[in-house]
Amino acid sequence: MKIRKHFFLCLFAAGLLAASDANAQCSICTKTAQQMGEKPAKALNGGIIYLAATPLAILGILGFRWYRANKDML
Repeated sequence: MKIRKHFFLCLFAAGLLAASDANAQCSICTKTAQQMGEKPAKALNGGIIYLAATPLAILGILGFRWYRANKDML
């Protein structure tokens, strides 16, 4: 059981690290970032990832708690 817990924790951590290099922009943000230059575009990407991290963390916690509560039924 501990292996499963560590696996999901490592998977979550890997997802966060992979998301930090993602280009998380819609088409409008991409056009705006292209006009601003390299450094502000990276800051815009970082801000988008920062704003996306909280809802994803909440969903991850809720999913884990649901899984832990219902693992006997699975």
